[in-house]
Amino acid sequence: MRWEGFRKVRTQVCKRIARRMNQMHIKSVSDYREFLEKHAEEWDWIEALSHVTISRFYRDKAVFKFLENDLLPLLVKQVSDRKRNLLRVWSVGCCSGEEPYTMALIWKVRLQPQWPNVRLEVMATDVDSKLIQRAKQAAYPYSSIKALPNEWQHQLFDQRNGLFYLKPEYQRDVHFVEQDVRVTTPQGLFDLVLCRNLAFTYFEIEQQHKILDRIHAAIQPDGVLVIGIQEDLPEGTQGFSTCSEKLKIFKKVPL
Repeated sequence: MRWEGFRKVRTQVCKRIARRMNQMHIKSVSDYREFLEKHAEEWDWIEALSHVTISRFYRDKAVFKFLENDLLPLLVKQVSDRKRNLLRVWSVGCCSGEEPYTMALIWKVRLQPQWPNVRLEVMATDVDSKLIQRAKQAAYPYSSIKALPNEWQHQLFDQRNGLFYLKPEYQRDVHFVEQDVRVTTPQGLFDLVLCRNLAFTYFEIEQQHKILDRIHAAIQPDGVLVIGIQEDLPEGTQGFSTCSEKLKIFKKVPL
């Protein structure tokens, strides 16, 4: 069950596929492979079953601390130097919204008071329409927000029915779009792109290079790419220099 392009199959994915095989009365993986080769429409099921939806606010706290204390102030300065007043961020594979909302909270609470004339816009994309709808609701269990500072949990969320609802004023800078990074990208250029725990974990190398080319084209000169701390850019990558090897943060350079 470790087919090309999916290097780290999660337990939950295996369970979903096993349930699908059981529903169809298919007894072995080899039989299912044969079925897939004869029925192209079944690949749509595989696509849906293979999504891994692990996400939470402040995931990899050290990354967000670096963004808050070092990287975002530098990017804001670049924005200001270019006579712009909009800092644009793209969250790729945003899942149910925890990552882009974390960016919005850091900006709104920590940084915007220092740069009141600069606005933040976060474009958040995911291929899963159900996750996009969940993200727009901005309602989360405690397990999703527990890494946030305690005061944020009480000040920025309304608690009801066992869930924590992000207050509307902290949602306004984030825009969700159903989109597949393998196919297209949002319009315009971005100062910061977060593509963590997606392309460089689950896609084959050729696909990774295609996505990197697409991301490179979407980043402003001197803009930044952040990938997952357990990930690496594929061998032979061009167009990026290393800002932090430990945190897997890279700066765009001309090709």
